[in-house]
Amino acid sequence: MILDVDTGIDDAMAIAYAVADPKIELIGVLSSFGNIEADRASHNALNVLDMFNATDVPVFIGNHNPLDHQYQRIDINAQIHGENGIGDVELKASERDISEQNGVDFMVEAADRYGKDLTIVATGPMTNIASAIQKDKDAMKKVGNITIMGGALTVPGNVTPVAEANIEQDPVAANEMFTSDINITMVGLDVTLRTLLTKKETQQWRDTKTEAGEKMADIVDFYIDVYDDIYPELGGCSLHDPLAVGVAIDPSFVQTIDMNIMVTTEHDAYYARTIGDKERLNDPHTNVKVAVNVDKERYLKVFMKRFLDLFQATK
Repeated sequence: MILDVDTGIDDAMAIAYAVADPKIELIGVLSSFGNIEADRASHNALNVLDMFNATDVPVFIGNHNPLDHQYQRIDINAQIHGENGIGDVELKASERDISEQNGVDFMVEAADRYGKDLTIVATGPMTNIASAIQKDKDAMKKVGNITIMGGALTVPGNVTPVAEANIEQDPVAANEMFTSDINITMVGLDVTLRTLLTKKETQQWRDTKTEAGEKMADIVDFYIDVYDDIYPELGGCSLHDPLAVGVAIDPSFVQTIDMNIMVTTEHDAYYARTIGDKERLNDPHTNVKVAVNVDKERYLKVFMKRFLDLFQATK
C-alpha cells in the first residue's frame, strides 16, 4: 500500500490504521498540500510513523500546489487540525530525512513494479494521482486498487454546500482522475459522516498506558472538541481518512453504486461538486464505485482492535 496524505488529524489515523493492519505492507507515504503545506505534512507523517516504530517506511513529497493555482492554507484547516496539522500536539521529531525522490515518480514506479498487488489510498487532494496519470497512464492502470477519501454525492459538502474539502483543494486534478477510466473507489462524506469516534474510544487508548496511545488520544481529542463546536449534531468526530484505508482493505465495510463521476471545475456556485457525468450516462463501462452506505458498527469494532493492538505493540 501507498498512502497519499496531507497529514492532518484524520490522515494521522489513516497512517496508524495502515501500519496496524497485518494484511498491509506499507511501502511508502506520499504527502501533498491540503490540511497543511506539503513540507509540514511530510514531517508529520514521518513523526507519526516513527511513533509506531514504522521507521522502515519512507516518506516522499509530491505536489506542493494544485494543478491550476497556488495553494493557500485556509483558516478552517488550522481550526480543525491545529496550527501544526495534528491538533497542536508535539511529537518526537524523526531523525530520518524525507526521501529525495519525487513522490509522483515513486508512485508511478511502484504502479509499474507491483501492478495489481498495489493499493493506493489517497486521503488528501487528488493532485498526486492526477500527476501520476499524466506521467504514465499505462502504469497507473495496472494498480489493483485506488481508493480515495473525497467527494460528496448524496449529502452536502463540508466546505461549500456542494464541495468536499479534498476535491475542493484541486477540482481539476480530481476531474482528471475520475474521467481517466482508471478504476476508483470513492469513500466520501456519504459514508464518513456516519462513522464517528468519541472520547469514550480515545479513553481506551489512554488506558493502554502507552506514549503512542496518549499522544494519539491527545491529537484526536482536539479533533473531537472541534467537531463538538462545529458539528454538534454528529456527536463525535468523523473517521474520514481511516475509513478509506479500511475500505481499501475490506470493501465489504461499504455498499457502493457504480457510476461515471465528473467534477465541476467552473468557478461558480457548483465549483468542486462531484456528480454523475451525463456525457457518460449510457456508457456500459463505469470506473467509479461510490460508497453510499457503511457498516459503521463493524468498522468501528475493527478500527478499535487495530489501534489498541498497535498501541500495545509500541510498549
